[in-house]
Amino acid sequence: NEHTNGLIRQYIPKKSEFDNISKEQIVTIAHKLNHRPRKSLNYKTPFEVFMHSFHQILVA
Repeated sequence: NEHTNGLIRQYIPKKSEFDNISKEQIVTIAHKLNHRPRKSLNYKTPFEVFMHSFHQILVA
């Protein structure tokens, strides 16, 4: 999605070489993005929405 690409570009400039990005950097960026509130999720984080859905499956 274009919005997510823009969020990623805040951490990784457009013409960056991916060979120069460590796994640790990717994990850090993913964590930051997954814990960032989103207007489209009613200001919940993607992590919160995922955990809520996962919990609903477990108790069903």
